Amino acid sequence: LAAVLAVPSLTLGRGAVAPPRAVAPRAAQGTMVAAQGTDERLRFLSEASACEVKDSYGTPAYVYSEAALKSQAETALAFPSAYGLTVRFAMKACPNAAVLQTFDRLGLHVDASSGYEVRRAVAAGVAPSRISLSSQETPADLAELLDLGIKFNACSLRQLAEYGRLRRGDRSTQLGVRFNPGLGSGGTGKTNVGGPSSSFGIWHELLPDVQALVEEHDLAPARVHTHIGSGSDPAVWQRVSGLSLALCEKIPTVASLNLGGGYKVGRMAHEGSTDLAVVGEPVKGAFEEFAARTGRQLDLEIEPGTFLVANSGCLVSTVQDIATTGADGHTFLKLDSGMTELLRPSLYGAQHPAVLVHHPAADSATKAAGGEYVIVGHCCESGDLVTPAPDEPETLSRRHLGGDASIGDLVVVEGAGAYCSSMSTKNYNSFPEAAEVMLDTSGALQLIRKRQPVEEIWANEVPFVPPAA
Repeated sequence: LAAVLAVPSLTLGRGAVAPPRAVAPRAAQGTMVAAQGTDERLRFLSEASACEVKDSYGTPAYVYSEAALKSQAETALAFPSAYGLTVRFAMKACPNAAVLQTFDRLGLHVDASSGYEVRRAVAAGVAPSRISLSSQETPADLAELLDLGIKFNACSLRQLAEYGRLRRGDRSTQLGVRFNPGLGSGGTGKTNVGGPSSSFGIWHELLPDVQALVEEHDLAPARVHTHIGSGSDPAVWQRVSGLSLALCEKIPTVASLNLGGGYKVGRMAHEGSTDLAVVGEPVKGAFEEFAARTGRQLDLEIEPGTFLVANSGCLVSTVQDIATTGADGHTFLKLDSGMTELLRPSLYGAQHPAVLVHHPAADSATKAAGGEYVIVGHCCESGDLVTPAPDEPETLSRRHLGGDASIGDLVVVEGAGAYCSSMSTKNYNSFPEAAEVMLDTSGALQLIRKRQPVEEIWANEVPFVPPAA
């Protein structure tokens, strides 16, 4: 398995190695960092189509590019593999039915992270046999989900025992076992799901306990599953593939290895992305070496989420107010979106491109000169910050937007296809859920989720009758 230790670097597309990125000292809480440049551009919308989104569907609105989704799916399906490949879309990244159906038509399978996601994928038309469930919480209806024919990865000893209780003597390909291989890597500590500080998966040193449960319930696991984090270091990811193969060797019934996803995706113009063709070749070689040594040709499964959808989506917002704190302070653009649509900056200090688009109906009398702004959201939270410093959610960062903004102009937040619509503080301050729109391959905009009527926010509330005095 030595091949997996010879690790290609992060790349800017095929073959181009990203230069090392200087890391600034950690800023003090609440301080200011230098403004970023104006090298960010619209990815798939034009200025005219961004204005059309506002005029037709209102803002905030998520927009996805069908062409970009298809392109990323085709790249993932070309991941190097020795004996067979299954690509599963990590649907938690963007679970809209239109996105699921787009990938389903292209041959991708689905990775679900809860029993509810399984139900959602089935409702979108995905065949249960193409859905794999790996969940922190054992679904109360696990027996029903298994009867549908889904794949199930036991992510704890308790889950493995529960599967054994429900499926004693099972010899199908339904069961997998998720291990924590002892290493983890993520874009931030909050997206690292491997190593001793992570509760995800069965700790690799508990393999004897897994083997004992397999024997007790007469099971034959068909898969080993590992996943170490989102935005992971390609070097660590490849090393974990070798550790995972070693686990496969200890469970003779295993016929496939699922290495998860988490491939680094650059959202900002200066950030690099993992080249799947490069990072996958050593893994393919490791599978071939494993087969030569053991006589077992393992299928490979991968579970990209961010890779498929991050740069395939954007969030179109309107500048609804502008505030200033004087000559020694800042000029703030207040959007009609925020952590209710885009939580990643507040949670991780995640960086998203912000592109100013002038709207014909903007109020030019409110123009804020200078072109350099701190962009904030609409929630009653000081932490609702769209432009924090990198990895510093409490540190303000100005953006050069290449022009002067007015109230009514648009700010298009790029890189918003992954973990934005699906991971937000929905309905905080009673803001309704935003609309979602697909830019199809003909260039037309299609509504794929309506803006939530405000009455739905409290529709499930029931009257409270205080007890009589």
